[in-house]
Amino acid sequence: MTVLVFQLAVPAFAVEPGEMLKDPKLEQRARKISEGLRCLVCQNESIDDSGAQLAHDLRLLVRDRLKAGDTDQQVKDYLVSRYGNFILLKPPFEWDTLLLWLSPFAILALGAGAALRNRRKGEDKPAAPLSDDEAERLKALLGGDAQPN
Repeated sequence: MTVLVFQLAVPAFAVEPGEMLKDPKLEQRARKISEGLRCLVCQNESIDDSGAQLAHDLRLLVRDRLKAGDTDQQVKDYLVSRYGNFILLKPPFEWDTLLLWLSPFAILALGAGAALRNRRKGEDKPAAPLSDDEAERLKALLGGDAQPN
């Protein structure tokens, strides 16, 4: 039964009926474009999935540009010229996005280096020997003769 429920579940889109174009081919193009555009408010959602006002405005802008006769690439180029490559959910690998693409690997390398350095520091120090008082107290605890403090 639960499998059936999950199969019938349809992802909820934030696109409102009033935003949709009457021409199904243009609407399909608009959806395809907006799937790849980042909501600048939510940042991890496409403008198709976001309910933010800015995402709504961007969806309308995409549709207006398509109605004006722009190609899909012209619409993307227009938005990138206004908002930069950050608006693309999958930004291109270029000089200005190099930090964006390489920073996860740099952070991972720094973390691995720090972990190795800390591991080696722990191996260099032998444990300090117990003082006579500590040794006697340990002996008492292990022997069952522990006195409450």
